Amino acid sequence: MPKFRSALALVAALCLGLAGCSAPTGNSSEGRASATEKPLVLTTFTVLADMARQVGGEHVRVESITKVGAEIHGYEPTPSDLKYAADADLILDNGLGLERWFKRFVASVEAPHAVLSTGIDPIPITVGEYEGEANPHAWMSPHAGQVYVDNIVKALSRLDPKHAEDFQANGERYNARLEQLMDSLEGTFPPKAALVTCEGAFSYLARDASLRERYLWPVNSDTQGTPGQITDLIDFIERRDVPAVFCESTVSADAQEQVAQATGARLITPLYVDSLSEPDGPVPSYLELLRHDINLIKEGLAGEDANADG
Repeated sequence: MPKFRSALALVAALCLGLAGCSAPTGNSSEGRASATEKPLVLTTFTVLADMARQVGGEHVRVESITKVGAEIHGYEPTPSDLKYAADADLILDNGLGLERWFKRFVASVEAPHAVLSTGIDPIPITVGEYEGEANPHAWMSPHAGQVYVDNIVKALSRLDPKHAEDFQANGERYNARLEQLMDSLEGTFPPKAALVTCEGAFSYLARDASLRERYLWPVNSDTQGTPGQITDLIDFIERRDVPAVFCESTVSADAQEQVAQATGARLITPLYVDSLSEPDGPVPSYLELLRHDINLIKEGLAGEDANADG
């Protein structure tokens, strides 16, 4: 399996074309070179890294380009990220326009990469500056998550054919657990219930759970929580008597706090989307992330004693 020895030259070349290359964010290659010689699989964010570890097991080492808590939409790759990518044997990304920085990131990296949302039936964004584009947060659906797992199995099997049977078995066990989550969604939420969040990151979960979805902004950007967005959401909540609103861990809840105060709805945080927590936190894995969010939404919409802020 190829390793690319011109890492320093690659960093220099790419940083010339990357505005805002900054200091390392904790994904430094120091210490990594001492890891056992297994294929290095690099993912764009921590959720995908956990999924790849579950499928790859002991046969690969997996690292995330972005660290825990990072906001991935507008991420700026650092020099150490670029250097590390030069040694990757496989890079996994979400696709659907999520990592808008990714095309520049891999422009001069020879490692193969796989798009894990391949095969997903995309949900279009219907409002805002991204209207008409695919909602990129497909992993938030347990059903769509199974497609991601299948794509990881295929990508790892191409990378390391001698362990393809193990990858397949791991993927089947993982998908069985996602199927259990899918089954648990049936009848979980009140009929015609509405899920109101900061970012429109729950379209795929809402489709699975027969929830109506509304949000302040469709995709995290520089135009979050505008007066028009806040006014529209307040009107929706008052018309439908929505009992609780939610916000995600990687964005400010200030605008949603205004919505909650204006409507009397409870503000419940945090939901997790783009990032896992630290290992000792509430969502150290992808499956725990889904369970946490489903349970918090269920309790909030049922008026139960969820972890409410405000």
